Amino acid sequence: PLAAQTEAPFYEEWWFLLVMALSSLILILLVVFALVLHGQSKKYKNCSTGKTISNVEESVTLDNGGFTALELNSRHLNI
Repeated sequence: PLAAQTEAPFYEEWWFLLVMALSSLILILLVVFALVLHGQSKKYKNCSTGKTISNVEESVTLDNGGFTALELNSRHLNI
């Protein structure tokens, strides 16, 4: 009877508290990671990146034999 009273319950042991703390940390990290992924997918859901890229590529006009015009031809340099 005396030996049974001196033993601490398993939930007060150091290894059990360590396992519970690490499990809680992993669970919190998984929840945060899931929320970040959900936020990123919601952020880019309405944005159609493929169409935007093709519109940008189509809006670029190539003058002077395929080179982009950077307003260099309109400037007159005084030498």
